[in-house]
This record gives sequence, structure tokens and C-alpha cells, in this order.
Amino acid sequence: MNPLTVQNLYDDNRRSLKFENLTGHINDKKIVSSEIHRPGLALSGFVDIFTYEKIQVLGNTEIAYLDSLSKRERLIAIQRLVEFDIPCIIITNKNSVYKELLDLGEKRAIPIFRTPMNTTQFVRKIGDYLDEKFAPLITKHGTLVDIYGIGVLLAGRSGIGKSEVALDLIERGHRLVADDMVIISRRSEDVLIGSGNEVIRHYIEIRGLGVIDIKSMFGIRSIRQQKRIEVEVLLDDWDSKKEYERLGIKEDYTEMLDVKIPQVHLQIYPSKNITVIIETIALNTLLKIFGIHQAKEYDRRLLSKLRNKKIENKKTQDQLKEYLEHDME
Repeated sequence: MNPLTVQNLYDDNRRSLKFENLTGHINDKKIVSSEIHRPGLALSGFVDIFTYEKIQVLGNTEIAYLDSLSKRERLIAIQRLVEFDIPCIIITNKNSVYKELLDLGEKRAIPIFRTPMNTTQFVRKIGDYLDEKFAPLITKHGTLVDIYGIGVLLAGRSGIGKSEVALDLIERGHRLVADDMVIISRRSEDVLIGSGNEVIRHYIEIRGLGVIDIKSMFGIRSIRQQKRIEVEVLLDDWDSKKEYERLGIKEDYTEMLDVKIPQVHLQIYPSKNITVIIETIALNTLLKIFGIHQAKEYDRRLLSKLRNKKIENKKTQDQLKEYLEHDME
């Protein structure tokens, strides 16, 4: 992951967050944290635990505090704030900016931006941006397809047919996210988001045919930029000696970036309709999300039937015993 700089922050969010550059200069100072900080305590004089390396946000509360100070006290508070190596200061609610802050920001080469957005809305949006930029990343060989709203990651050895299966799924109306190389990031604690490489995004390579532009061939509805990964389908060569799960009660998992997701082993052999089975896997995953586990329900009904059968057999035996006891012939 390339380091995030103040220049990147401004360029990426200038329009969406309606940034106004008040100091004129923007530096390449690195932003090292995905969190922001509101420096109310630092302005009041308590700097022992001041996290100055974070983006500093001055909202209505901080500006109101500065308004309450005399001119001399305000200058001291601002000097106390900018003496630290702050990456940048952002002022929300289109609040007025003190000349002392602008002058000291220029002197200390601290960019100062202003946005008309209220602080709560701004913090939420900038937080989403920073979470994405600081999310841990890995790259995995595979193909990611959105099937009925479920992100299905197709994995397996090179040449086993992942791209061909994906092409068949796209032809049936599903959506390609990435082929060959899937960039996976972790959002929050247990969410994996997959996307494609900028260069090869939405292209599929079919051996013997070449590279296909899915967007041009199947239209805009056949692709999407990113998708949460909810299940991995591991395509495997058929091995008659290998044991495969028959009922689906036992579930396998794979782990990526410390997040576990279900993994289904799917063996490949001629005439097997892999596409339909993968669609079924997606629908089955969707049912599980809604709390419906078909294999466990089948097992419950089977056990219930066996218990009822035992009860019926016992009743039959009791009836026979009673009949024989009263048979006087």
C-alpha cells in the first residue's frame, strides 16, 4: 500500500468533501493513522496525550471555545496546537478562521482546509475514506463473481477453468468483479471486500480464445467495481479416492486477513454442471445468512422421523404383547 499523503487526501476528496484550501500550500506529509482527532483538550492546555499525528478537526465546539478566549489567550492556544508536527487541520461547518491560525499554519507549513459540511457528516465520510485507504490488503489468484448478491470467490489451480466458469455465470446474468487477480481488503473486523486490478479489471482470459472485455461484450450490468466476499468455492480435480462432504452438515472455512469465510470444495469432471452448482452454493449461502441451514434441517427431520419410527415400533410391539396375553385359544 502506497503511503497516504496530505496531497492525496486533498486531491481525492476536494469535490466530495468540498474542501477549500485556506493556506494555499499542500505538502506531502504522510498521514499515518486512519483515525481523526478533535484537539479540544490540546487547545485548553492539556497536551500530555495529544495525538498530533492524526488529522485534526476543528468543529463548532472547538471554534466556540476559541471564541470564548481573549485575543492573547487565543493566540497562546493556537501556538500550543501548531507547535506539534500536525499533518493538516480541517475546519467544518464553514466556520470563520482566525488570522492567527492561518499565519501560524503558513509558518509551520501545516495545510488548513475548510468544508461547509457539519462535523458529524464530515467525520463519517472522511472515516470511510481513511478506513478504505488503511485497510490491510492481500492479492489472491482467483475469480470473483457476484451471484444473486453473494460474492463468490472461485479458487483453484491455474488452468482448472475458473475463468470459463465465470464466463458462463456472466452469460447467465451474473456480474464479474475481478478475474485472475483479486485484491482483497479487510473492512471492519470481519468484512472482506474484493476488487480488481486497475489494468486488467473486467477482462477475462479464456485459454485458446484470448482476452475478453466483459463490459463491452455483455454491457454495464455484467460488471461491478467491488463486492463483499461471502464464500469461496475451491475447484478441485476429481479424485475417486478422496472423501467429499455428502450432507453439508460439516462446514469448512478458509481464512484471509484473519477473517474466516465458508469454503466449499467442488470437484470437477466432464459433464458436471459446475455453473448451476455454484449458483446453488450462492443461494444456499444466502439462506444461511437468513438463518436457514438446509442440511441441518434435513438432519433434524431425519432424526425426528427415526425417533417417531421407534415409538411406532414400540407401540406395535406393545399391541402384539397385549393381544398374545389375551389369546385364550
